[in-house]
Amino acid sequence: MSSPAPPPPSEPLPRWVAAAVTFLSSGAVLVLEIVGLRLIAPYVGVTLQTSTAVIGFALAAIAIGAWTGGATADRTDPRRLLAPLMVAGGALVAAVLPLVRFTGALLTGADAGGVLLLAAVAVVVPAALLSAVPPMVVKLQLASLAETGSVVGRLSGIGTLGAIAATFATGFLLIAVLPSSVILVGTGAVTAAVGVALGVLIHRRTPAAGRVPPALLVLAVAGLGLAAVAPTPCEEETAYHCARVVADPERDTGRALLLDTLRHSYVDLADPTHLEFEYVRAIAAVTDVLAPAGEPLSALHIGGGGLTLPRYLAHARPGTESLVVEVDPGVVDIDREQLALETSEQLRVRVADGRVALAEEAPGQRDLVVGDAFGGLSVPWQLTTREAVELVDRALADDGVYALNLIDHPPLQFVRAELATLRSVFPHVALLARIPVLAGEDGGNLVAVASRSPIPTEEIAARLTDRDLVWQVAHGSELDRFVGDAEVLTDDFAPVDQLLTPYG
Repeated sequence: MSSPAPPPPSEPLPRWVAAAVTFLSSGAVLVLEIVGLRLIAPYVGVTLQTSTAVIGFALAAIAIGAWTGGATADRTDPRRLLAPLMVAGGALVAAVLPLVRFTGALLTGADAGGVLLLAAVAVVVPAALLSAVPPMVVKLQLASLAETGSVVGRLSGIGTLGAIAATFATGFLLIAVLPSSVILVGTGAVTAAVGVALGVLIHRRTPAAGRVPPALLVLAVAGLGLAAVAPTPCEEETAYHCARVVADPERDTGRALLLDTLRHSYVDLADPTHLEFEYVRAIAAVTDVLAPAGEPLSALHIGGGGLTLPRYLAHARPGTESLVVEVDPGVVDIDREQLALETSEQLRVRVADGRVALAEEAPGQRDLVVGDAFGGLSVPWQLTTREAVELVDRALADDGVYALNLIDHPPLQFVRAELATLRSVFPHVALLARIPVLAGEDGGNLVAVASRSPIPTEEIAARLTDRDLVWQVAHGSELDRFVGDAEVLTDDFAPVDQLLTPYG
């Protein structure tokens, strides 16, 4: 009795179709990875941990998908699975939006568990499904072992090009012009639609394959529908933040600017001298003693937010020239449209990275440099290092002052390291904070002050009291004990996220 004849070899897809499917599925995974980080930021912030979690889960999903996709293709005709995988992957890319937002709304804290949970929800399943597509396409296109190298190499290269194209297009173009929700839903819809078209093509060529189960089509429609009704914490999505402006119910003209998880700024539209946040009043107390009352200053502000302090200086010291450096153009637009910002020759705004702007400052011109830039929960690391502080020192006049807003919680390792860094450049450094914070028993905002000239600590302490602040000024031996043996941060070693304790 003769053995049954082997099944005929799979009829490969047209080369351009195989390339397009591989390019799209690989690119969609990278779109999901980049946008996924922005999607979880409103709930857990943007830190090294959130970036690591999203990238790590995306890589894990790619590995799982590629491994299982290749193994499955050896046991099952890929023509039966390609279209369903594309449709399911596209549907779940769209469904990520409501899943993350519903899950994020239930979180009570932004601890490591919450970060890992949201990162997993954002990327794992759809990325794994779409990563199973390229090895199945490779299997389908292999007509003989003689061309294994060229087929695998060509499709692997096309998949990598798709990932590269998606990375640049998303980071440089899509995020600048579209909300994250639109990017995700659009990517999911396109991927699912291509999956349906692929199924039709395969079914025409091989009638026994290519069908897309109706349940997957229902899933795709459901994913798009849920995306439309999912709750959103954003009033506006900027290039860097989920932003909204909230009216103060206790003050008619008070407005709070929220960026991701933080109340970032408070602006009184009618009274620029009203300083709601304690740390802003502390910095204002420092500016009070820089020069005689009412005398104008030359100030550089690294980090804009709602521009509360520049507005205050313009009113309290007429003629003050402030340059505000804000990296996020969307925040500046919100300032103009909702927080009544009016720029002038005396109050200018430049959209740029703070470190780049510092490097371009003319030497010895500034009476005051204010550091109030935050990337999520921490000062961006490139602004914390000795090299960055040296740029601040270069920008200041001999009697100029650097006032830096910091946030940390016990054991306050980041603040100690930053103070050690300031002391490696400036001969005079002081710390303004509440007594429990200086005692290491509590956390929150602290203000570091640094200068080449002696700091009038007693005058600053008196001004703090005048501004209804129960803050103290630590300097000299008290500051020595507080800083201890903390290491200086440098461009070569600045583990800011690891040192920071963001949650009390």
